[in-house]
Amino acid sequence: MSGLSLPDLSFPAARTPLTQPPEALRRQGFGIRAAEQRDLDFMRLLFEAHRADELAQVAWSEEARRFFLDNQFALQHHHFTTRFEQAEFLVLEHRGHPVGRLYLLRESPHWLIIDIGLLPAWQGRGIGSALFAELQRAARDAHARGLSLHVRQDNHRAHALYVRLGFREVCAEGMHLLMHWDVPSA
Repeated sequence: MSGLSLPDLSFPAARTPLTQPPEALRRQGFGIRAAEQRDLDFMRLLFEAHRADELAQVAWSEEARRFFLDNQFALQHHHFTTRFEQAEFLVLEHRGHPVGRLYLLRESPHWLIIDIGLLPAWQGRGIGSALFAELQRAARDAHARGLSLHVRQDNHRAHALYVRLGFREVCAEGMHLLMHWDVPSA
């Protein structure tokens, strides 16, 4: 696996996304589309942005940092696209420019949010909350039992958001917490 590079990576065959942004986000110029090969540079950039705080604590040369990030991104991407081949691999765009990603597996009983992330400049604007509200609505309408996700135990900001959105901790799995949101009973 350590020899993978961006040109070696791909996404499963694209399908028309079932997931769409809520109307409030569409009115602001947001859209969702299936991820494609051309999105790998953006996905790598997003991956790096999400690891910036962690890597700021390591005294590596630029070459070593880039090598590490390239390899970690390739490993994560390969894991996501092979383990969750039936998932929706989506790019969130604002006026045609990528600003985030959403990887979602719609399987019972709980749909799995494999990954969700926005570029730092787009965080804290209610975009993630609006997407989660739409996913919760869609899961309820599809008669799924709820949503599941994993969050790093040291990602306090994301954890707090998920708790505000009604997710509860289920168990610890290594460095991550498994969290569930259950569709409310009628």
